[in-house]
Amino acid sequence: MKKLFFAFACLIPTLIFAQTIKTDVLILGNADAAYSSGLQVSRSSASVVILTQSNPFSLDKIKETKSAEIYKIYENVQLRGIAYIKDLEKKSTQTKKKNTGKDKVDGIKLFKIINDTPIVAIERSGSGWEAKISKSKSIKAKVLVVADNNDKLLSNLNITNLKPVRLSALNYTENLYRTTISGITGTPNFLSLYHLLIPDQENLLYINPNSIEIGQAAGATSAYAAFFKTKTSLSNLKAIQGELLTYKLPLMPFVDVKVADSNWLAIQKIGITGILKAEIKNERAFFNPEKEVTNEEIKQPIKDYYYKAQIWFDDHKDVPINLENTILLVSYVGNKAVEATKTELQKKWNSSYKFPSKYDLKRVLTRREFSVIINEYLKPFDQVNVDKTGRVIR
Repeated sequence: MKKLFFAFACLIPTLIFAQTIKTDVLILGNADAAYSSGLQVSRSSASVVILTQSNPFSLDKIKETKSAEIYKIYENVQLRGIAYIKDLEKKSTQTKKKNTGKDKVDGIKLFKIINDTPIVAIERSGSGWEAKISKSKSIKAKVLVVADNNDKLLSNLNITNLKPVRLSALNYTENLYRTTISGITGTPNFLSLYHLLIPDQENLLYINPNSIEIGQAAGATSAYAAFFKTKTSLSNLKAIQGELLTYKLPLMPFVDVKVADSNWLAIQKIGITGILKAEIKNERAFFNPEKEVTNEEIKQPIKDYYYKAQIWFDDHKDVPINLENTILLVSYVGNKAVEATKTELQKKWNSSYKFPSKYDLKRVLTRREFSVIINEYLKPFDQVNVDKTGRVIR
């Protein structure tokens, strides 16, 4: 696992027959968003209970009716995530056989399911929540995720004007796209962290029950607050983005760069910075990874990120963005030795980066190649912060 912000969790199982079940995150719902959210919470080393009000979740049903959608989104690592849920379900079944059959809780350390159990009442408990599921039994959680539009359930929350998250269309007249925590497959839309958070309602998230991507984003956000014992309003954007990228959730909805692409992570990170921008066509976002980079498209964005880049571009007016000039740029801005950078790049060109092209200092770079070099040698996504509007903070 790569630099996960939940890497050292203390795994303490919840007692199956306890009158009060304690968990980090409680998720209400029985559709795709509830289960992608729960999966991400458990991956991020926080404990989660999923509580369904009716129509218990069935992996077999999802396999039959939505396998194409899930397998399209959950490529590579995500496929292993589906297998992980199946393994949990198998263990849960085995556990229940050993029990009396009177309790509906699945006894897994981090991932538990309570099926078909209406909530009697739900209310604040300190900075968290308590959901009563009978006169004598309740569930206490640090964070509550509502992935259900059941009217009775929503009325039990006793919160007026509660609305699900709203999405934003990718555009570059504003910088909100830099705050994305989920791209929406097959559309130019994304979810900003700051549209997921609910003003004046700490440790509560309300999401569309049918969106796998939004569910995963909500899972990472709720796990962050629970793990660090903090408020959702204090969520760390970069930490949550990094966690989701680690688990292969596309934060930018580029339809032409798949998760299996060897340069996917670098392209996602550079896409989030806006140093290279997508083309919006027919209601879809295209990164155009094999298109040549132009001086005009990258000059101002890199200046926005680095003061020293302003000097470099003033000294190199309208130069082609070939490999040689890109090396000069990253060496100057990043305080690196030019010749050492050339040698290192030549070694990595085909072996590490998997570029099909030949190492050629005079050839103009593709957007793919430029993304990988800028991401590795300047690290704008990892090392430069943005505010809630996406404005670069230097």
